[in-house]
Amino acid sequence: MDQFYGIFLYIISLLTMGGIYAILALGLNIQWGFTGLFNAGIAGFFAIGAYVSAILTTAPSLRHLGGYELPYVVSFAAAMVVSGIIAWAVGKVCLKLRADYLAIATIGIAEIFRLILKNETWATNGPRGVSMIPKPFETLPEPWNHLCFLGLILAVIVVIYLLLETARNSPWGRVMTAIRENEKSAMAAGKDIEKFRMEAFVAGCMLMALAGAFIAHYLKFIGPNATDPLTSTFLVWVMLVVGGSANNRGAILGAFLMWTIWSASEILTSRLPDELAIRTAYIRIFLIGLALQIFLQRFPKGIFPEVRPKPERRQSVSDGVTDNATSR
Repeated sequence: MDQFYGIFLYIISLLTMGGIYAILALGLNIQWGFTGLFNAGIAGFFAIGAYVSAILTTAPSLRHLGGYELPYVVSFAAAMVVSGIIAWAVGKVCLKLRADYLAIATIGIAEIFRLILKNETWATNGPRGVSMIPKPFETLPEPWNHLCFLGLILAVIVVIYLLLETARNSPWGRVMTAIRENEKSAMAAGKDIEKFRMEAFVAGCMLMALAGAFIAHYLKFIGPNATDPLTSTFLVWVMLVVGGSANNRGAILGAFLMWTIWSASEILTSRLPDELAIRTAYIRIFLIGLALQIFLQRFPKGIFPEVRPKPERRQSVSDGVTDNATSR
């Protein structure tokens, strides 16, 4: 019985982490899938959200800034707002760059954020990180505390998905697609390219911060290593590419699927001989890269390719005349 209960808890943990990564993938989908912004600094905004929410909800401590003990809703909203303000400032500088130059700039900015969080010990406790972070529903008995937290994550995903689908099918979403496909044509049509690109960048970074806040409360700890670019940037890109760029369902599916593979690779590598134990990190990266190649061979545009919204059909005067004639 204990074995089955352990498997049950593992599945809940798998779904919870997959859901948090689904929020990250949806944020990246706004930037890359909708607008074509190559953000390679996901880890930076992920870290901002995690630390802001952790500091605002923890009890007083001499090791780091905190003691505010604010409600979770307030801390989540604050994490998104702070990330949005910083993303706006970053966007003012970086969004004039294109493609690979934007990727290089965002990598550098994410590394700056990581170093600030690592060295400002008065606020973040430096390399030792922030611990004893409260978790929603933790006062409930097991396994209900884990199930309720998972339910919260899934509910947030559903809300974000519905909002993004509405935005994608709206004129705003069609403008984003036009900017991604042919920026000069969109500019010739009178669209403010920089304004729309800024909106996509800020909205995506706010979702990344929300995911960071969730993982800080789920793990009850956040430190510089938790925002490693491998798991907070590279893995998110793999999830979106495998699931299907510019498709919100694909972003969600890719997150759950690739996190399952990533988690299973840890179980697999833990059974390797002792002489290979020191190479487990490289083997896991190899397995993810191999899975990416296999999926792209089978699904070049992702498991769920982009589906363009159908344009609204407006009834013309001639159609009305024809319909009246037919009815007579």
